[in-house]
Amino acid sequence: MGDFAVQVIGLGSMGFGMAQSCLRAGLATCGADMNPEAEARFAALGGQAGFASSGADKIDAVVVVVLNAAQLEAVLFGPEGIVPRLREGAVVIACPTVAPSVARDLAGRCGAYGVHYLDAPISGGAAKAAEGALSIMAAGPAEAFAAARPVLDATAAKVFDLGPEPGAGSAMKAVNQLLAGVHIAVMGEAMAFGMTQGVSPAAFLEVISQCAGTSWMLENRAPHVIDGDYTPRSQINIWPKDLGIVLDIAREAGFSAPITATALQQYMVAVGMGLGAEDDAAITKVYARNAGIELPGGDD
Repeated sequence: MGDFAVQVIGLGSMGFGMAQSCLRAGLATCGADMNPEAEARFAALGGQAGFASSGADKIDAVVVVVLNAAQLEAVLFGPEGIVPRLREGAVVIACPTVAPSVARDLAGRCGAYGVHYLDAPISGGAAKAAEGALSIMAAGPAEAFAAARPVLDATAAKVFDLGPEPGAGSAMKAVNQLLAGVHIAVMGEAMAFGMTQGVSPAAFLEVISQCAGTSWMLENRAPHVIDGDYTPRSQINIWPKDLGIVLDIAREAGFSAPITATALQQYMVAVGMGLGAEDDAAITKVYARNAGIELPGGDD
């Protein structure tokens, strides 16, 4: 597979792991990021930093792992957009969380250049990305899946084929993010509530993780609070964006999502408290402050 050329754009925690996984699978991988330190880290692993020196027309797959729809569009079609420079038959694998309508629009614009578009939001976190064990919620025509297959095999433990229409992957990601964002917020609420009743965070995790009230997010994030460690595996800042997208989609559909809206407000409060760059388990600090309780580590 060494002849299969991959350009990864966006070397944050997820993109870096995906680039690392492509490199480990033997794909010729270039990694570009606005942060030169991220590019240098990737070069130290044996990858090529920046954009393919052989030219965009030699690239087989472009993996885009940026923050939002505006960045995705800029990377693909901005003043230095890569799509017009790709060869026909190349594939764009678009991983950001965007509205389904955005995915459909970008797929159509890629198609005008003879470039395949795979609507491919990702889930699993930085650790799974580094292991090549992501879940990818993918949608696109069979030709897009075929063109993307070496990258999918390198980066994912599970690829969900959600059909031929771009947008279906983004719709499923929105459903996942609704649940994930709400679950983290309600974990913080439940843990802080328990503390007002004398339930320690450690006891909370030990018992609830084995009872019907548990969730994957609770089991993953509660230890961060117990350890007083808010090193960002996934930042608070992600949730105003992602839950905002969920509510935008809901508004377009005429769908009321009151629990999502309430969770979003709690994340906005956390951002206002200066917690935006902390791990999203820090949502618990909002509840702790309001209840006048001190979390482990003494940082409430």
